[in-house]
Amino acid sequence: MTRRAFAQETNNLGTNTVGVSRQIQYSDIDLTLGVKPTGDVYKKLDAAAVRQSVKNLIMTNKLEKPFNENFGGNLRSMLFQFVDRGSDEIIKDKIINTIRRHEPRAHVRDVSVYRVNGYKNSISVTVTFSVRNTREVLEVNTNLTRIR
Repeated sequence: MTRRAFAQETNNLGTNTVGVSRQIQYSDIDLTLGVKPTGDVYKKLDAAAVRQSVKNLIMTNKLEKPFNENFGGNLRSMLFQFVDRGSDEIIKDKIINTIRRHEPRAHVRDVSVYRVNGYKNSISVTVTFSVRNTREVLEVNTNLTRIR
């Protein structure tokens, strides 16, 4: 809040509190790379931009992004490790820490990890998060499966 003293001409020699806010719009390039008729690339705005970013963080492995080897959740590496009850908690912690480190626009509320088909190296991840500066709560669902 900003405190502002009003001029003497307004007959208000005291001070009043004036609220000041600024609307922030988040935007990212749409990764489908669809082209508008004008030749521009479509954009993702606000919550859709944050949702796309969170999903990319989850799906990206370490060393996939050039010159930033620590970017991404590196969850596919967990698919080949021995599965026990603690491995789901490790996956949750990795997701939460990755989003905290690389996506300041999102605040993680919950992460759920489900083993698909028992222990066949496939997991389903649901991340529930809120977008900062708004009251929107979103979910990102994704499945990770080993290829071989």
